[in-house]
Amino acid sequence: MANFMDKLFGSGSKGATDADEYTELDLGKFEQEMADEPAETYIRVAELTNLNELPSLKKEVYDGNILMIDISNIKADKLMLDRALKDLKDVVIDVHGDIAGIKDDQVLVTPTGVKIDRSKIVGGRY
Repeated sequence: MANFMDKLFGSGSKGATDADEYTELDLGKFEQEMADEPAETYIRVAELTNLNELPSLKKEVYDGNILMIDISNIKADKLMLDRALKDLKDVVIDVHGDIAGIKDDQVLVTPTGVKIDRSKIVGGRY
């Protein structure tokens, strides 16, 4: 009976975990670039360090690309951060896209036809 209960609920004591029990994943084989197949929309990862970079970021959104922007370098300068976010929001309004903060240091900016769902999927549920 105790063996059945251990199988059903676990033994309560965790066995020692060895490094051999885990398999290291080589993600390189999943990160193939499909050079022969151009896409209409790309997801671009950017880092915003000053306002001079805004024109190229705005052009990406106008070109229909999705941007994930790291704003950690300008967060200390409240004025610069507000100006950058206002400029990005103006572009989003212009193209009927969307903008949302992701965690503390990232902003997601989408072009026309792409909206950001602000609910989280946790355990397969919204």
